Amino acid sequence: MTAHRTAAAAALAGAVPLLLTAVAAGTAQAHGAPTDPVSRVAACGPEGAQGASAACRAAVAANGGSAFDQWDNLRVADVRGRDREVVPDGQLCSAGLDAYKGLDIARADWPATALKAGARFTLTYRTTIPHEGTFDLYLTKEGYDPAAPLRWADLSAKPFATATDPQVVDGAYRISGRLPAGLTGRHVLYTVWRNSSTPDTYYSCSDVEFAGHKERGGEPVARQPGSQPAAEPSSEPVTDPASQPASDPPAQPTASQPVTAPGSAPADEPVGQPAAASAEGGSTAVLLGGVAAVLALLALGVSAFLRRR
Repeated sequence: MTAHRTAAAAALAGAVPLLLTAVAAGTAQAHGAPTDPVSRVAACGPEGAQGASAACRAAVAANGGSAFDQWDNLRVADVRGRDREVVPDGQLCSAGLDAYKGLDIARADWPATALKAGARFTLTYRTTIPHEGTFDLYLTKEGYDPAAPLRWADLSAKPFATATDPQVVDGAYRISGRLPAGLTGRHVLYTVWRNSSTPDTYYSCSDVEFAGHKERGGEPVARQPGSQPAAEPSSEPVTDPASQPASDPPAQPTASQPVTAPGSAPADEPVGQPAAASAEGGSTAVLLGGVAAVLALLALGVSAFLRRR
């Protein structure tokens, strides 16, 4: 009898850590980043196709050798639209977070995506945990110097594209608009995602190259498929009220894109992240309820087994 009880108790005890591990994996908070045009954090992350580039190696070295494992978790809590007050000049790509400071290095050889000024455009924003919110896309002004730290004044005053609560299609949001006319050479496409379902705001830098200049000493420039010149180019911002994906099929990953989604979600907050309490309570409660039910069934099974003995 004692041996049977000991074996049953051991089986129940062994099941508990496995269930708790499943809960931890299910509730880890990770959310997303642009993959086309590829963002710096996605390109240099562990799944990024350009992680071996000179710029990515320099970014990791600037981080003290720490890679960007949480490529989809570059976020700041409680910004409430005060982006220019909360995120300092020169730290736009890291959003002022120490865990991502290597992304702020000013250099002209970051992995880039080739675009056409005045063309229709769709940004692909890979998501690992969907949220509601508004995406705003900005581009640096003509004359931007990639060898200088990125400042808010370098960006256009208004976004050239915006979308609120776009649908997730094939694991990604897609934000469409028209690129401003008259841009040449190296630029930064800056994405701001203000969540309405959590208190968080996400920031991303994607390096792009417009026709008219050769890339200067950097990694190969990837072309964005399906980017067509506009019949009448316009620099006015374009809003996509329906927030629907572009009519063209989703673009295939380019040479500079990272693998679309890592197999495991990163931890709750990156090092140096301001304290945040993201609204993930509903899904956590469901998972904990499921765990409690499984534990109860295991206990009943053990009890019945012991009674039969």
